[in-house]
Amino acid sequence: MRTATLGPGQRAEALAAMAEHELDVLVVGAGVVGAGTALDAATRGLSTALVEARDWASGTSSRSSKLIHGGLRYLEMLDFALVREALKERGLLLDRLAPHLVRPVPFLYPLRHRGWERWYAGSGVALYDAMSVSSGRGRGVPLHRHLSRRRALRAAPALRRDALVGALQYYDAQTDDARFVTALVRTAASYGAHVASRARVVGFLREGERVVGARVEDVEGGGTYEVRARQVVNATGVWTDDTQALIGERGQFHVRASKGIHLVVPKDRIHSTSGLILRTETSVLFVIPWGRHWIVGTTDTDWDLDKAHPAASSADIDYLLEQVNSVLAVPLTRDDVQGVYAGLRPLLAGESDATSKLSREHTVAHPVPGLVVVAGGKYTTYRVMAKDAVDAAVHGLDQRVAACVTEDTPLIGAEGYHAVWNARARIAARTGLHVVRVEHLLHRYGALTEELLALVAEDPSLGEPLTGADDYLRAEVVYAASHEGARHLDDVLTRRTRISIETFDRGTRCARECARLMAPVLGWGPEQIDKEVEHYEKRVEAERESQRQPDDLTADAARLGAPDIVPL
Repeated sequence: MRTATLGPGQRAEALAAMAEHELDVLVVGAGVVGAGTALDAATRGLSTALVEARDWASGTSSRSSKLIHGGLRYLEMLDFALVREALKERGLLLDRLAPHLVRPVPFLYPLRHRGWERWYAGSGVALYDAMSVSSGRGRGVPLHRHLSRRRALRAAPALRRDALVGALQYYDAQTDDARFVTALVRTAASYGAHVASRARVVGFLREGERVVGARVEDVEGGGTYEVRARQVVNATGVWTDDTQALIGERGQFHVRASKGIHLVVPKDRIHSTSGLILRTETSVLFVIPWGRHWIVGTTDTDWDLDKAHPAASSADIDYLLEQVNSVLAVPLTRDDVQGVYAGLRPLLAGESDATSKLSREHTVAHPVPGLVVVAGGKYTTYRVMAKDAVDAAVHGLDQRVAACVTEDTPLIGAEGYHAVWNARARIAARTGLHVVRVEHLLHRYGALTEELLALVAEDPSLGEPLTGADDYLRAEVVYAASHEGARHLDDVLTRRTRISIETFDRGTRCARECARLMAPVLGWGPEQIDKEVEHYEKRVEAERESQRQPDDLTADAARLGAPDIVPL
């Protein structure tokens, strides 16, 4: 397998290649499920293309809680099958598929009642661990343990003494969701899939009742391609109904969007060695370790406004602060919030009006010949959803097709990762980078870290940190544009890195520096650099303004004040 490089030249080649010959499978949508579907199809030997209207993971798949988890709360709903499936996938990702991107993370669950609650919650967590072990993939995280109040406060001094009588500590896992999807896309391309971002499906090709491909608009370069495929997979998440409408089919199910918002605060604002999970009146609240930060979330409210840029309102932010402050000795304030992001969960609509009651199961349907639709599900179970979607597509192919092999197909950067990790001190000595910096790179790129270090060897200035965002090297910006398909400044600051939510200025301070680093790779002149920076600054201001608004309607109107960038 060659490691695919997703630079600007590759994108043009991919669009031309997918329009040249009929494909076996065309996947629409490059979130985690679409990218996973493209990888599954490509590794079965099928000719495959993947198109995405915006950037990889630009929707739901970059705006999650960043957790790879079994869904402890689904045990309470008696959804054992979903939990067991998710725990198996968690173990696969930790042990085999992406050990460089997925890591264990501890959580403390404060107990508020003596006696019965420890028994009740402890039984649930014990079952959670037992299901993980029985899946054959339990070695990835430590088992849970019971803590007294004294030991719990030692682990999390930030908690108020009267907020708990004891605690349980258990483990799940986490990942940078957008980076994970980028790795999926590059892995699919490495196995032969043609992949193109900023390539929007504007219609489907039909022969009678049968869907035989799609019309794809090149949003960047202009022009429309006719991409013919024997099977088309609609993996567009919260846009599923919109995509189905292009063929006049609402489909056999309806996807509703539930908005979840998250706050990002500096690590020193909450003194704890463990993440927290808190029960609220409507759901659960996570306080998740995130490098030098905490992620606090999430909300769960119905959303029927702009899907591309869901907005967090002032009410959303106040709700999260109120919930987390109910257990903190030193409350958080608005001034502590570095970043805010909002995402939409694609939920299969049920009869209940409460979005938390809607199904997190996934569904695969074949509404018309030649078209497969996959929707619902959880980030953690993307691989199972992808397998089911390709299995459905295979039924429409008049040929013998190999079984799914993604359970044994590591993502790029995984092969050799542990060996490179063991050599991190030697790498630091060779490159002159601090060993902590090398570890940071290894957690983001795995064995592909050597590709970044090669850029630094050619130009030592790329080994310097970005101004105002010193968690990241200048080389990472260049690499995002040259290897990872980043086409715009927003792609780098929001998804290839997390500068947009990890700095108080939300990335405006280093925006011009990043644009100048991207310019030689993408062929930008001074005018495009100015345009990229101006667009990004307007986006940040529109988001800040939306977060000052009292409700969803006014927040959405404010966020729409900054439209998507259009190339010169």
